[in-house]
This record gives sequence, structure tokens and C-alpha cells, in this order.
Amino acid sequence: MNKRKIIIEPVTRVEGHGKVTIKMDENGKVDNAFLHIVEFRGFEKFIQGHPYWEAPILVQRLCGICPVSHHIAAAKAIDQLVGIDPENLSPTATKLRKLLHYGQVFQSHSLHFFYLASPDLLFGINAPAEKRNIVAVATENQELAKKGILMRKFGQEIIKALAGKKIHGILAVPGGVHKTFTKEEREYFLNGKQIPNIDTMIEWSKEIIDFMKNYHIENAEWIDNFAKYPSNHLGLVDKETGALELYDGRLRSVDSEGKELLNIKDIEYSSHFKEAVEPWTYLKFPYMTKYGRENGWNRVGPLARLNTCSHISTPLAEIERQIFKLNTQNKPNNMTMHTHWARLIEMLHCAELMKELILDDEIMGNDLIRKGTPRNKGIGIIEAPRGTLIHEYHTDDKGLITKCNLIVSTTHNNEAMNRGVKAVAQEVLNNKPEITETMLNQVEIAIRAYDPCLSCATHALGQMPLIVQLEDANGNLIDEKIR
Repeated sequence: MNKRKIIIEPVTRVEGHGKVTIKMDENGKVDNAFLHIVEFRGFEKFIQGHPYWEAPILVQRLCGICPVSHHIAAAKAIDQLVGIDPENLSPTATKLRKLLHYGQVFQSHSLHFFYLASPDLLFGINAPAEKRNIVAVATENQELAKKGILMRKFGQEIIKALAGKKIHGILAVPGGVHKTFTKEEREYFLNGKQIPNIDTMIEWSKEIIDFMKNYHIENAEWIDNFAKYPSNHLGLVDKETGALELYDGRLRSVDSEGKELLNIKDIEYSSHFKEAVEPWTYLKFPYMTKYGRENGWNRVGPLARLNTCSHISTPLAEIERQIFKLNTQNKPNNMTMHTHWARLIEMLHCAELMKELILDDEIMGNDLIRKGTPRNKGIGIIEAPRGTLIHEYHTDDKGLITKCNLIVSTTHNNEAMNRGVKAVAQEVLNNKPEITETMLNQVEIAIRAYDPCLSCATHALGQMPLIVQLEDANGNLIDEKIR
């Protein structure tokens, strides 16, 4: 048997465009596998020369799915450039930004679970390709699809109320926010007349978690073992209590057994992390300097956050976290498919937090902007829906950006996704002479679990079909399939 190379391009049902290459040896076994990010991201370079106050607006254009995350991370960095640390922001500005952020996490998690992940769960890996989509979900489970659509809408309406529009709106300005929350806006999210209210969001979040728990009971063998492998886990935790933190906290990393590897102030990240590069992808490989490239990489995102935090501050989500942790006897969870379960717990947490903030009178205050002593370096770190997001900016004496460093959530997960692709490819493709849709979809499922936002790292135009090619060791095309 000749050596073969399988190419999957692009990976489907993720935000953005990527490619997978699987190399097989003469014995029909997977020798290696790679997830390629094949377009160049230029934001770190072309933002140079712009005034620092433009950064929270410009970087939103990295993505149409998670622009709020880049807006908030950049705003936290720009605050420091005008001399304001997170604890110096006014309470009203802090709460408004948090409400915007929680609305973003809520709608993004809804989008991923209902639109992108649920077809794999509902129909299984053997379902035909034409059935693995939200249309089929809506046809066969109308109630689930309806709730998914309305839950995402609720988060988007929060974003619109605060930022002016659902995509690429503006709330944050240097040192605060430019608008407050009104009584009419509060009532819109409470009375349930035009959209289901916040209490309904909480109830539906609990129902979806129950759906996932029942699914796990019925499919434990698959969901517990698919793409399972040990890793480190990284996330923000509350500075005082160690609770799950999405907006501002300390960076904490634990290994696969729960040993703490890192616990630092977020602004100290550059002293503890490096980024490796490979010739076959534009996406970098971050790792903790102390532990090296081989052992210092982390998963980030919902699963990692539940592994690094001590508890969740909201009561309903904390109950679900405790149930979730029973699966691993309170040790870190390294089961990739459990990321979906963790994501739903975070949705419930965000719904509870949004209710607290909507009912808080201080959110309608007018103390919106504060100033301090200007600096020439600012670092903003938040937990975006997909994981830890880092923005760093340097400026000259005129306030023009001279350096920008971005480490997006998907970049942190780069090593994890590559290992997942290889593990699944070895499991399903070894000694198989024929390519099947089921095999290809399983490789993609391993990537989809991370909800990667490749748009934050790539830019593509035009039609992107799925092309799968088999080549011999000399590069001659043996077989090709297009969908």
C-alpha cells in the first residue's frame, strides 16, 4: 500500500475556514495529522499607526461572531493607556461592560450548541451529511430549535441595547462607557412582552442542561471517550475567591490531575508565555515558558474554566457544576465532548448574572468615564466564549499604536485541536482503504467541540467547498471527493 495524504478543506460548522491534512503510512495507519489555518491574519500589523482609542472599534472586525469579546478586551487595555485599571473603573461602567460581555457569551454559546453542535448530538456520527444542520434540527425537534433561536436572540438584544447594534456596536470608550442603561431598556428584558424575559432564559438554560445530562446517560461510552486526552487547562479566576471569572481575574493553569501550574496577575502574562510557530499554519502555539513547548500548552474555554475555578458564584450554575464534577471525582475533566456540557453550565451562569445586573439600579447611573495618568502600555485579558483572550498595545508619545499583540482563544487551543485531530484520525482511519463521510465528520467533530473561531485568525472570500484528496507518496492524485 502506498503512503496517502487526506485533505479536508474547509472544516465545516465552525466560524471561519481551516484545513486538515492527514498523512498515512504504507501500512494504512495515520502517521500524523495537522489542522492548518491557511489565511494570514494581519491585524497585529495594520493596527499600528492608529490612535489607541480606535483599537476597540477596529479589532471588532476580526470577527462577526465574537466582536464584543475583542471590543471588551481591547477596551480593558486602552483603559490602562489612560491610567485606569479595572478596579478604578466606575461601578456603573464596570457593570455595563459586564452585562454586554455576559450577553455576548450567552448568545455565542447558544449559537454554537444549537446551530453547530446539536446536529452531531441529535443525529449521531452516522447521519448523512445533508441532515447535519440546524434545518434538520428544526424539522425534527422544533421546540429545541425554537429555544435555541430565542436564547441567542436574547443575548443579541442585550448587545444591541448597550452597543447600538448586534454586530460591531460600540459601548466602551477609554476609561469607561459612553452610555448608560435606561428604565425602558430594563423593562424590555423583564416584562416578556416582546421577547422571552430573563427568567425564561434561566429556566430554558436549566432545561437544556437537563437535556445534556440525559444525553450523557444514554451515550456515556461515546461522549466520555471521544477525543479524550490529558492536558493542562487555563482560565481566569476571581482574585480573592478563585471562582469562575469571565471579565477580570487572575490567570490560573492546572494540569490534567489538578496540580496548579500557574496563578498570576493577568497583566504578567508576557513573562510566563511564549508563542511557537510552524511552517504549515499561520496560527501560533502558545505555551507556558516554565514548562516548555511540549508540556506547557493549555486548553482554554468552558471545559478549562470549570477545571481551573474553585466554584461558580451564581447558585443554580454552581449546583450544575458540582454535578458535572462528579463525573471525574472533582478532578480536572479531560473529556473533550464534555466541553458542550460545560458550555451549557456557563450559559446558565451568564443568565443568572444578567438578571442580577438588569435588576441593579447602579447600572442606570451616570458616572461613566474616569481618567488617570497616561501610560504607553496596556494589557486587557477576558474570558471570551471560546477561552482566554489577550490584547496588548504599546503607544508612542502621540498616542499612536506602535505594537499590538493578540492571543485569541483559538490560538491557545491550537495544540489541543491538533492533538484531537490526530487522536480521532488514528481511531477511525487506521487500516481503512476508503474515505467515508462518517470518518471525515468524526475528525471535524473533534475540532467543533472547541467552537473554534477561525475568523479571528483568518480572512477568506468566495466559495469554500469541502475537498478531500488522496495522494500517493509522490504527490500523485489517487482519489478526490468534493461536497
